Amino acid sequence: MEPIPLLTPYKMGQLDLSHRVVLAPLTRQRSYGNIPQPHAAVYYAQRATPGGLLITEATGVSDTAQGYRDTPGIWTPEHVEAWKPIVAAVHAKGAVIFCQIWHSGRVSSYELQPGGKAPVSSTEKGVGPQMSFDGRLEQFSPPRRLTVEEITVIVDDFRKAARNAIDAGFDGVEIHGAFGYIIDQFLKDNPNDRTDEYGGSLENRCRFALEVVEAIAKEIGGHRVGIRFSPFADYMECHDSDPHSLALHISTKLNDHHILYLHMIEPRMAIVEGRRVVPKRLLPYREAFKGVFIANGGYDGAEGNKVVAEGYADLVSFGRLFLANPDLPKRFEVGAELNNYDRMTFYTPDPVVGYTDYPFLE
Repeated sequence: MEPIPLLTPYKMGQLDLSHRVVLAPLTRQRSYGNIPQPHAAVYYAQRATPGGLLITEATGVSDTAQGYRDTPGIWTPEHVEAWKPIVAAVHAKGAVIFCQIWHSGRVSSYELQPGGKAPVSSTEKGVGPQMSFDGRLEQFSPPRRLTVEEITVIVDDFRKAARNAIDAGFDGVEIHGAFGYIIDQFLKDNPNDRTDEYGGSLENRCRFALEVVEAIAKEIGGHRVGIRFSPFADYMECHDSDPHSLALHISTKLNDHHILYLHMIEPRMAIVEGRRVVPKRLLPYREAFKGVFIANGGYDGAEGNKVVAEGYADLVSFGRLFLANPDLPKRFEVGAELNNYDRMTFYTPDPVVGYTDYPFLE
């Protein structure tokens, strides 16, 4: 019997993975007051398997980083202590866990910012109202453009958050550079209208991201660092006029910092002969980056197996499928039917419903 590509072992730097099915980072908004809660230990442990890789939900690097209510932080000693039992529960199952660290930038509001101040960004251009999954209209406050001096503070916030994550027991960190948040706001030419050394040219727009990477790699070691990008996405009005050149440039420049992995999101799925298919346009960046490559975006088990077998990706991350199927690797192994996910409970605050109550096969 042929081995299932997604379920073959993989040597990820210094880490030995038993399979290639990765839990993608998923915002769940159940960390009341930005403090990780005991129910998160249940949630992550449910999805942990010996030698499996989990990436946490986006976790704020500072008190200015928050874009949504009840998302976890990693900037205070209290946050570090709250994460410790969650990480321990995952490690007790033999799994590996990375903390995704983020700053939301302009995707925030006065009420979520310290002192009711304006959110900060690369720009003064705001984000228009956005329709949420449950039909609510989300409003964001006009941002304030960061000064060059303030950018260095944000870089240091990322560095300190990475150190805190290691102190909490995490195996590494993933820098959130995707989906319209602060790093994306610098990378892409639609939001970034700066005329200083952080705007204009491709080199300048990538400067902030690479300074964050460099600071974290120096702090905790490049072998513990990954980064996630979504070059083709236009989420939160954050898009680029030449996403291919942007993705190729940043993928190549990351090699200077010897980080562990690059996690990249496919363009939107296309409709081919009446069915949705993954575009598979990430190969140039997979070839440019010399470390581990994780693909994400619309994959199911069949497509995931195909890209691993072809060498298109080393690992594949699954978001909604893993959310709804805590035993997803097992289901892929036996070819079992998958649970359907419920969009309406993605971001509700309930500690059980839509969070830890999805059924296992056994």
